[in-house]
Amino acid sequence: MTNPNLPSALYLPTGGFTQADDTAASIELRNTDDGKVALVAFSSLAQLTDCCGKNQPWVLVSTKHLPKLHAARPYDVIVLDSPLPRGLQHTGALV
Repeated sequence: MTNPNLPSALYLPTGGFTQADDTAASIELRNTDDGKVALVAFSSLAQLTDCCGKNQPWVLVSTKHLPKLHAARPYDVIVLDSPLPRGLQHTGALV
């Protein structure tokens, strides 16, 4: 079951596209200070850009697909609209 307080779609940071399959984006998961795995998500493209930097690759995912995403890439929590530390932001041009 998806949290009813989440927007209908989320912007998820990705690691870009894999070389083996240029259509498959790799969703970025983060470890929290308490050892959990977090899906970092943003309610708007503006939030993602503000929190991750303008060079952050992303994918838009309907929240109804979160159970499929969780099955493929398990996570413990969803962190919504939280800034990434500058050291984790993508700073270079995308290839």
